[in-house]
Amino acid sequence: MSEQPERSAHLRTRQDHASETAQDYAEAIADLVDAGGACRVTDLAERFGVTHVTVIRTLQRLERDGLVRTEPYRPVELTPEGRALAEECRRRHDIVYRFLLAIGVSPEVAAVDAEGIEHHVSAETLDRLRAIADAGS
Repeated sequence: MSEQPERSAHLRTRQDHASETAQDYAEAIADLVDAGGACRVTDLAERFGVTHVTVIRTLQRLERDGLVRTEPYRPVELTPEGRALAEECRRRHDIVYRFLLAIGVSPEVAAVDAEGIEHHVSAETLDRLRAIADAGS
C-alpha cells in the first residue's frame, strides 16, 4: 500500500475532527431553539457536560466563523450559515441512523453510533448508506 492514500486518510480524519465540534454545536443549538424557542450557554454546557467557560470559548470561535450570533444576556442564535450546517448534520445523522437500523442495529446503539459516524463518512459512502437505508424502509 502506498503512503499517499494512508496520509490522505489521516489528513481527512484530522479535518473531520476539527469541524466536529462546530457541527455538534450547530445541531445542538438548532435542537434547543426548535424545542424551546431559545438556546442559552447553560443549556449547551449541560448538554455537552462541559463548563460555561468552554461553551463561551467555543461560541466565540463559531461566531468568528460566522455560524452563530451572541450578545450578553441574550440567547445564542444561529446565522443562516449555522442553520444550514445544523440541517446538513441532521440529514447526515438521519441517513446513518436509518442505515444502522436497516442492518439490524438496535435503536439505542444506532443513535449513539450515528452521532460519531455522521462526522466522518464521505459523500460517496453516505449515498450508499442512504440507498441501503431507503431499501430497508
